[in-house]
Amino acid sequence: MHRFPPLNEQMDLIREGAEEIIPEEELVKKIENSIRTGTALRVKLGADPSRPDLHIGHAVVLGKMRQFQDLGHRAVLIIGDFTAMIGDPSGRNKTRPALSLEETRENAHSYFEQAGVILERNKLEIRYNSEWLDPLNFRDVIALSAFYTVARMLERDDFAKRYQSGQPISMHELMYPLAQAYDSVAVRSDIELGGTDQKFNLLVGRDIQREYGQEAQVILTMPILEGLDGKEKMSKSLDNYIGITESPESMYGKTLSIGDDRIIRYFKLVTGLSSEKIRAYEKALKEGENPRNVKHELAWHLVRRYHDAGAADRAREHFNTVFVNKEVPDDIPEYHCAETEILIAKLMLESGLCTSGGEAKRLIAQGGVYLNGNRIGSPVEPLRIRDGDILKVGKRKFLKLRVD
Repeated sequence: MHRFPPLNEQMDLIREGAEEIIPEEELVKKIENSIRTGTALRVKLGADPSRPDLHIGHAVVLGKMRQFQDLGHRAVLIIGDFTAMIGDPSGRNKTRPALSLEETRENAHSYFEQAGVILERNKLEIRYNSEWLDPLNFRDVIALSAFYTVARMLERDDFAKRYQSGQPISMHELMYPLAQAYDSVAVRSDIELGGTDQKFNLLVGRDIQREYGQEAQVILTMPILEGLDGKEKMSKSLDNYIGITESPESMYGKTLSIGDDRIIRYFKLVTGLSSEKIRAYEKALKEGENPRNVKHELAWHLVRRYHDAGAADRAREHFNTVFVNKEVPDDIPEYHCAETEILIAKLMLESGLCTSGGEAKRLIAQGGVYLNGNRIGSPVEPLRIRDGDILKVGKRKFLKLRVD
């Protein structure tokens, strides 16, 4: 029989950072029963493999799942390889393009590798929902869809807005919440985690579990983390993100760019520090501590969480070297040029400093590209490259050029 921490200790940790627990009294009963019987609760999280590159916004809910693991409960990560072929319409004003099963499986592998930075892999049950959704026949699908009405589906905010504006809603999109709900039935979920934008889907899971004769899962939603701009949801497409697998130097530098009013929120949602330690930082700010100093502490703790303390120390030293003392770091990567005269946009693309010619041109137009400290003004003017030249892109990317 497994021994779990006391009820109050578990609830204190579970409540930390949570937006809603629906309903909390049911969660208390589930935990009390878990303690009494020595049985771990099954805590479900659905992973969308259509977005394989994870950032610290995704880590908010992954971090909560890790807390349940630390309390001794069973984490069940559902890789939505089948539902990704539908496409989650949450928060969208148009139909999301569907993926093939092969694409979702490839993305799922990347998702798991990155999520493993946060979750304890040996305490993690991983399931692909094609395991139970693919074998369903048409009779099964009709029976499942009979449990929910179109009127209730249209209560969902994104569906309602699209319906009112005359934008099309495909029938397969209406099936997405039901398919996700059936996942909860298949794995007999006790608790399901998700962002606040997933609340509707998670609540459908409660209803469908009851229809299949199961005890309804409890819903725990986590806040949506704003990006570095402090306005929009953190997103790679908006370039306002910090990636889970980014280099320590990049992670450290990006963290320092957040607004002062976001410091404590980031501490609470992405560092994994205790409430006591976070309150100490909050108290220091209220008593007049320079926000810049506290932000450096935030950056250090964030790098430590995804790398280690040594990497955090080196990232801090790197920042001070490059930006405080205005020096070029000693250990910058080298790139061997086959030509002595080249378009700077082409060089940036071929060396991997950017992912497209359009991105290179945009960075140049914004005045963020330097050669030997001199700003590059035109993406179409050929530059003569000398061995040992230093190319700088943005605030954190350096490249030493070598001429073969």
